[in-house]
Amino acid sequence: MEGYHQQQYKRLFDHLDENGDRKISASELQQCVHMIGKDMSLDEAEAAVAAYDSDNDGLLDFDDFLRLVEDGGTEEEKANEMKEAFRMYEMEGCGCITPESLKRMLDRLGEKRTVDECRGMIARYDINGDGLLNFDEFVIMMRC
Repeated sequence: MEGYHQQQYKRLFDHLDENGDRKISASELQQCVHMIGKDMSLDEAEAAVAAYDSDNDGLLDFDDFLRLVEDGGTEEEKANEMKEAFRMYEMEGCGCITPESLKRMLDRLGEKRTVDECRGMIARYDINGDGLLNFDEFVIMMRC
């Protein structure tokens, strides 16, 4: 069974694949990095595509994209990326992900969910039972 984070990556990949060819280009990868608040030059994106492109067609299929995302750098870089991802979902400055903020982020990624569905998603990882996801619970969710 796919992990939750892999499903999230698939949604992001599908969102970036504007022409539906099941591949993303260097410019689409650059757009992805920009969406999470980082800068990447087109040259850097092209280098990343070249490094992970398994069939040498100049594009990343989902498996290539997943390897690129999961390879991701030092532990400090991974921790910083997790914090940035949390801030994207949080959106309300309360230090937690609410069902409403989760719904907004999923909407941005092209997955329509109701607030009640988002409550259910949160409940699976809500260790302290407050109906919200704090950073530690978010990390657990992303690693499952």
